[in-house]
Amino acid sequence: MKHQILFTAPYMIPFVDRFKPVFDYYNIELIIPDVKERIEEADLLRYAGQFDGAICGDDRYTERVIQACAPRLKVISKWGTGIDSIDAEACSRYGVKVCRTLNAFTLPVADTVLGYILAFARRQPWMDKEMKDGKWEKIPGRSLGECTLGVIGVGNIGRAVIRRARAFGMKVYGTDIIDIDHVFIAETGIEMTNLQTLLAKSDFVSVNCDLNQTSYHLINHDTLALVKPSSVLINTARGPIVEEKALVEALQAKRLAGAALDVFEHEPLPAESPLMKMDNVMLAPHNSNSSPAAWERVHWNTIRNLLEGLGIPTTDFNRIFDA
Repeated sequence: MKHQILFTAPYMIPFVDRFKPVFDYYNIELIIPDVKERIEEADLLRYAGQFDGAICGDDRYTERVIQACAPRLKVISKWGTGIDSIDAEACSRYGVKVCRTLNAFTLPVADTVLGYILAFARRQPWMDKEMKDGKWEKIPGRSLGECTLGVIGVGNIGRAVIRRARAFGMKVYGTDIIDIDHVFIAETGIEMTNLQTLLAKSDFVSVNCDLNQTSYHLINHDTLALVKPSSVLINTARGPIVEEKALVEALQAKRLAGAALDVFEHEPLPAESPLMKMDNVMLAPHNSNSSPAAWERVHWNTIRNLLEGLGIPTTDFNRIFDA
């Protein structure tokens, strides 16, 4: 029996020829739409009832999509970790298994956060620009040992960020909606506190929490009013955790010194966004997960998750495909 799979993971599509022998071996046929960043609800609905499983990126698997695709749809295998674009409750109700690769990009994302902190503290991008504009301008910087960091979300990535920051001598505050292991607190010297205190005391604020009902627009007009005017906000988690309009207003009013953003409320970031023209903002195209080694692990784990979700035995998977 052939299984039809909707294959829309943008990081995997360019290498689909590498994976086709695997899919052929397991009698899987791929449906590959044209994908830029993600597939929206209306586009997914066009394929309703045509596929047994999906390998996806941040596609909008809403309740309406899940209902339309059931009962044929058995599994959604998400490339990566975050599943906020998938209605997990609807999947549970309609018997659709949701799979992902936990802890997939902890190291590259944590490295990215530290890179942003160093760039803003040491002012390297700005000095480089001045030099190339013909100016010999000494821009003041700070040692990380003089700075405090606030980490919102002390999960796998948050912990990796904290360990890196402590190695540079930073004082670190953390906040989370769940209790954090006392051993980790003792090991790192992190001070757990509430969001309000963290924002008021931190020179750098790193957003590393999941996107859910409690974190949507967590950083907004009211919470941004608590930060020091010299603070820098870093978001490598999910765009909608930060209310972009409020962030732009805070930056324009100089109530916030800068921002480093890898994720946005609307992706790709619209060309007309005021963020595009701000010289105190560093932008990246949702790329903090960039690591060929990490991508490779996630590619193969996403395929394995799909097979297992379809009920296909994978005991010979590694042996045959050296995955």
